[in-house]
Amino acid sequence: MLLRLAFRNLWRNSRRTLLTLSAMVASSALLILALGVFSGMFSDMLASATEQYHGHLVLSRPGYQDDRDMFAHFAADLDLADQLRRRPGVRGASPRLRAFGLVAHGDTTRPAELLGIDPERESQVTSFSRQLIAGRYPQAAEDDAALIGAGLAKKLGVAPGDELVFLTQAADGSLGNDLLTVSGIFQTGAGNRDNGLVLVQLSWLQRLTVLPGKIHELALTIDEPMAAAELAASLKPVLPDGLELRTWGQLLPEMQEVIASYDVSRLILVTILYAATGLGILNTIFMSVLERTREFGILMALGMKPGEVRGLVLLETLVLALISLIIGVAAGIAMTFYMQRVGIDLSPYLSAVTYAGGTLAPRLTAVLDGVNLLVPAAALLLVALAAGYFPARRAARFNPVEALRED
Repeated sequence: MLLRLAFRNLWRNSRRTLLTLSAMVASSALLILALGVFSGMFSDMLASATEQYHGHLVLSRPGYQDDRDMFAHFAADLDLADQLRRRPGVRGASPRLRAFGLVAHGDTTRPAELLGIDPERESQVTSFSRQLIAGRYPQAAEDDAALIGAGLAKKLGVAPGDELVFLTQAADGSLGNDLLTVSGIFQTGAGNRDNGLVLVQLSWLQRLTVLPGKIHELALTIDEPMAAAELAASLKPVLPDGLELRTWGQLLPEMQEVIASYDVSRLILVTILYAATGLGILNTIFMSVLERTREFGILMALGMKPGEVRGLVLLETLVLALISLIIGVAAGIAMTFYMQRVGIDLSPYLSAVTYAGGTLAPRLTAVLDGVNLLVPAAALLLVALAAGYFPARRAARFNPVEALRED
């Protein structure tokens, strides 16, 4: 009977109820969408920092990631790379050798970082093969092929097929120099990589730097980046002595802080948006209670207890919240799914932004995450019940005799 009364009471003033219902639906749907867009931004930033260069886990000599010492190398053990690749949760493992020097074309010379890679293995770890704007990704048989950043290619004035000269110091103290042929040009949106990074064959760079069979790091990519620390701990027993495994959070502490702040940002957004919604719910239920003062007096005179009156008003609030929640969550999922599949391209108005080691592309996307649905749903129910408690408490404290005298 209470549920039937609750439904009837909600629609006694249908205009007011519909206005409140619309506000609740809009707030929950927009909140789900906003959280999805925020998750998409953080996901893109993390992917740009890890899948475009670092990897999720990096195995190297202790201290190498801090100072990039040329002599902090170790043996390029492909069996170890394959062993780690087969571990649950690991998607790829790529050996790398790094050198710094000068690249030249014609009369133009620029400083650059050369990253020696195995093209096939590297494509399992980073996304350079999917970010080409000209030419093609190097093949294993192309010993002198180079994949160059778009900014550096523009400064040097090169295109696919052009030759580059690279000069660096080798491990034996000599000056290493050789020719490279540009096979392709990539663009990540990150200025430090687009303006100064060249990918070359691992074997070619090993010969040039006189480091045969040596690498500086083994980069890994994993299925769950947020679980990198746990996976790193599980891999330590199988790692050779004298090597350390760092997570993306240790390599990019600023990025880790940004990701960690997301829960706080989400709470602030929920609080701000639902504060106004709670006031609307409070107004609707409070006005409904005042309009039915005489009715509550009759019900209490007939034997309804104060607790039952309070429960009736709270049930009305709960019904209103559940209806709006079903519609709002459905609308929020639909909008988030659209943003995930299609997105909004802002490149005509904005350029890519680099922050905390990651790059925000000028395109809005969203991530459909269960937490981003649960938090708005639970928060709306709590806000609705909290807003309905005070009118319910007032209704329960009516004096039946005085309530019956109300017009």
